[in-house]
Amino acid sequence: MTENSEHGEPIHHPNSCRFSIDSRRGFIMDVLIAGATGAVGRVLVPLLLDAGHQVTAISRNSAGLERIRRLGASAVPADAFDPAGLREAVSAAAPDAVIHQLTALADADAEATNRLRREGTRNLVDAAKAAGVRRIVAQSISWAYTPGDDPADETVPLDTGADQPRRGMVDGIQALEDTAAEIETAVALRYGILYGPGTWYAPGGAVAAALAGDPAARLLAYLKADLSVTSFVHVADAARAAVAALDWPAGPVNIVDDEPAPGRQWLPVLADALGVPAPQAAAGRQDWARGASNRTAHSRGWHPEQSTWREGFLHAQHG
Repeated sequence: MTENSEHGEPIHHPNSCRFSIDSRRGFIMDVLIAGATGAVGRVLVPLLLDAGHQVTAISRNSAGLERIRRLGASAVPADAFDPAGLREAVSAAAPDAVIHQLTALADADAEATNRLRREGTRNLVDAAKAAGVRRIVAQSISWAYTPGDDPADETVPLDTGADQPRRGMVDGIQALEDTAAEIETAVALRYGILYGPGTWYAPGGAVAAALAGDPAARLLAYLKADLSVTSFVHVADAARAAVAALDWPAGPVNIVDDEPAPGRQWLPVLADALGVPAPQAAAGRQDWARGASNRTAHSRGWHPEQSTWREGFLHAQHG
């Protein structure tokens, strides 16, 4: 627990333990982040610090620990696949809340990301429970819903009956969300496709390389399917949602911009922003590529600063 004798006194928050409250900033927590050096985490740490929270972040290597320190947070060595070491690190930090942003997406490693969603989440939740943590915010995705024609809201079930390889991804998401829900208040942020610095959609990233014709780059099928609908979210808006979710009730929330769109609309805009030629779109649609609704997030006060990819793609090229 963090206390602030000048601006506030510790009070009981109805959904968690005891925090302090700053009259200018609201609830102040001790927060532990797993995944602080990823595309979202690098933006998230400064936002949490600016909001007055005390931030500890874990990394498995010295380079990651140094990046965390440069961001201004306390850095602790721990590996998501080392249950004992992780438990020790979380116990020592004694956080009020844990934020789970672990993926291997920077390496385009779906297998490693699925393992993090299953085993990493299991170990992180066990460590959090042992430390008495009662709130967790976890990174999920908004394109795991069952097929449909309209953007999916959070009442739509996950697509657990999908064929492989999609089935493996959806099962990993289901495992992540079910495991996180063992914590008293668990918020699953179902992010749209992330774009901005550090993502596949940044200049020099995997998508830019694929659009530029790199034969070694693999472009996902829905990028070329002209009727497949995608929901995007800028990494800064994703990070802002994670900060806001520290005070949200439990459950999944779609974190996407205001304009789900088919590939034939957004792909030429992205290509133009990246300065590469737009490929010829392939006819057809992935039936699960329906986009997502952000109505729930709006009702909780979150509104994306990059409200649509139309302006956001161009803005992202400038950081």
